[in-house]
Amino acid sequence: MSVFDIFKKLDEQKAAQAAQPVEWLVIGLGNPGSKYDNTRHNAGFRALESYCARTGQKIDRMKFKALVGEGMLGGRRVLFLKPQTFMNLSGEAVRDAASFYKIPPERIIVLSDDISLDVGTLRVRAKGSAGGQNGLKNIIYHLGSEDFPRVKIGVGHKPHPDYDLAAWVLSKFTAEEQKAIDKACEDAVSAAACIIAEGCPAAAQKFNGKRL
Repeated sequence: MSVFDIFKKLDEQKAAQAAQPVEWLVIGLGNPGSKYDNTRHNAGFRALESYCARTGQKIDRMKFKALVGEGMLGGRRVLFLKPQTFMNLSGEAVRDAASFYKIPPERIIVLSDDISLDVGTLRVRAKGSAGGQNGLKNIIYHLGSEDFPRVKIGVGHKPHPDYDLAAWVLSKFTAEEQKAIDKACEDAVSAAACIIAEGCPAAAQKFNGKRL
């Protein structure tokens, strides 16, 4: 096979992939704006940004009140979303995209921060309550269902019980925490790919726990 044949085959494969309908949504939660970069609440955004940096995937078109981009993950065509409504209204973007593509809750994967987990820990869940996370709470409200998979990214517990929750989730990771959160964010998208390809139980078995 000549080099021209190889490139032609690659182009045909890309065209075939692009023609596939969107089957899954993968949503990273966070707040838009540079002042929220590297904050604990933006772990979902950070996971998708890490994936884009590694793979060249683009999530840069404005649609459904979100930055979106289509690509392949886990062998399926997915729509990546970064809602731009701020965390507490994240469900609006998810609802609109799910309605447009006719995606049921069980094929909507949400990457979100979790203050009940140590920094660098992942937890895959097939469904469940919001657990106090306002982005998840709003998604549940707009979908009318808790039955969507999520990959929770540990961002650390409050320093003490009386510490203001909003101040904690909007605080930035320390230099000592960077390696652990980077690894967790990198693996969060791999966990989403595993959910798509193999299901939540397999993803939980492979990815739950500390990632370093």
